[in-house]
Amino acid sequence: MLKLELDQKLVQRSRIAAGQITGAFNWLFEGYSSVAIERTVLRLMGIDGAVKGGEPLPNVVVDHLAKQSGINKGAAIWVANAMLSKGLTAQQVAEEVGTGALKLTEFPLAKPAALLSVLNSLTAKTLQHIKAQKQQRDDAFALYGPRRQPAIYVIVATGNIYEDVTQARAAAREGADIIAVIRSTAQSLLDYVPYGATTEGFGGTFATQENFRIMRAALDEVSAEEKRYISLTNYASGLCMPEIAAMGALERLDLMLNDAMYGILFRDINPKRTLLDQYFARMINAYAGIEIQTGEDNYLTTSDAIDKAYTVTASQLINESFALLSGIKPEKMGLGHAYEIDPDLENSFSYELAHALLTKELFPNSPIKYMPPTKFASGNIYKTHLMDAMFNFMGQLTGQGVQLLGMMTEAIHTPHLVDRSLAIENAQYLFKAVKNLNENLCLAPDSFVNRRANEVLGQAVNFLESVAQEGLMVAMGKGEFAEIKRPENGGKGQEGVFMRDADYYNPFMETMKQELGL
Repeated sequence: MLKLELDQKLVQRSRIAAGQITGAFNWLFEGYSSVAIERTVLRLMGIDGAVKGGEPLPNVVVDHLAKQSGINKGAAIWVANAMLSKGLTAQQVAEEVGTGALKLTEFPLAKPAALLSVLNSLTAKTLQHIKAQKQQRDDAFALYGPRRQPAIYVIVATGNIYEDVTQARAAAREGADIIAVIRSTAQSLLDYVPYGATTEGFGGTFATQENFRIMRAALDEVSAEEKRYISLTNYASGLCMPEIAAMGALERLDLMLNDAMYGILFRDINPKRTLLDQYFARMINAYAGIEIQTGEDNYLTTSDAIDKAYTVTASQLINESFALLSGIKPEKMGLGHAYEIDPDLENSFSYELAHALLTKELFPNSPIKYMPPTKFASGNIYKTHLMDAMFNFMGQLTGQGVQLLGMMTEAIHTPHLVDRSLAIENAQYLFKAVKNLNENLCLAPDSFVNRRANEVLGQAVNFLESVAQEGLMVAMGKGEFAEIKRPENGGKGQEGVFMRDADYYNPFMETMKQELGL
């Protein structure tokens, strides 16, 4: 069996260091909230829609409470109080705030027992719906069989949800197992979620609850046709990370791009805001049975895949540790890495074999997300197609969980349907051709692959122990991750982080923590 001989003392040290890094943030998770978390609570309470100018009602209510200096108690208490005082639903409360007819802080707060009764009822109703969506997914896999490994993951990104549906159906019928709807460029920097179906987006389609519903319904139809459950993924990241996680849970998305540090490093979002939001976003994903996917491939777009391979491993271990704090089990952690080694490097395949096996063996129960070679893709579509074939060979050989297919024309234009078809054909051929090859191979203990894997692991351990000693915030401020400096008090969205009052209450977080055993 193709297997590394990893130094288990290094493995143990790596997880101890990662746990020390993430465990140092209890003060943040227990003492602070954010405007995105509060908007998420309102969405889970049933508030949706937008005012005439387009501003979403959850934003309207949270901004209203912030101006009235009431947000530190949490949005849930004030909405529940208005429901009791005025005899309204949560949606009606939000609509009256939106018209200016209602000021939430003008009513004296009801007794805690009365407020809890209202909130417990709303929480139970929403969480029951999320459980039903999870059960529907489980039932579909029970009916059609488990997902293929590696699963074929294909992107659609037209900007128009209805055109996305056409492309997604075609890809699923060709053999795709997972459809990823790419978000419109820079949506991660919007501090609100657009409302309704959208038909215009640059580089992708806006992530909205209605767009989620439309695509999920379309893929359910194809799943029934193909007798194979087609999974759907989007992005729970950026300034609305927990809101999008909640919408995905409500509409039965199956996977979510949900990295702990991606927004900090690659979108310059404030570190405290990002880490706080990911804590609740991942808790929602854990509760809904949604598989998270992390973004370690991005490290290799700014750093060399050989020299900085250890940063990928270190980030995977940190992402795993943060995910565990939110209740996500290893089988739902799609930790990421990428085939981004310079193809002109001698023995590049051997280097990549070491890196891919290291990831797979460090996280044996996780459906690892493997990203294709894009950094060195060019206008030579034949070479790019060949690089994609080597990537597909590696994915099957090392047992990756999710194979995000490369497209031979992606360095030239947004791939056409036929390009996707050829990419799927490429993967299907390689997956069959080398299906059981790894059962017939073994590595010499002193082989280059074994030595390289342990070298990268050792570098990752030294790095993690250094970060644990100085603190993650300090390390990111010094540019030790992805060679990008992100200071603790810099970046976008910091003004949306606030300290909780002693009587702050988030009914969904409290219930989820209890049911997830946190």
